Amino acid sequence: MSRTVKIAIAAAFLLFLGILVYSSLRLGAVRMEVCIEFKGRTDCGTAAAPTEEEAIRTATDNACALISSGMTDSIACSRTPPASVRRLED
Repeated sequence: MSRTVKIAIAAAFLLFLGILVYSSLRLGAVRMEVCIEFKGRTDCGTAAAPTEEEAIRTATDNACALISSGMTDSIACSRTPPASVRRLED
């Protein structure tokens, strides 16, 4: 393998590694806490995501996982409007 090919492979690998690290660091750009009341039970979940909408959706799913039982309850819980939504600062 020629020296030029080795340098090109190393450069491509470093570029890939840089993109991977950059995208991983941007993953939690927004942190949210969502509290859900469902069938007399209340729980709060937190999540980090690139956008506020995604963080709210994931935090809702996290909270519902602890207060719902079964797929039907889980779906119904995730469609319940949150009792509170709060943006968490880093």
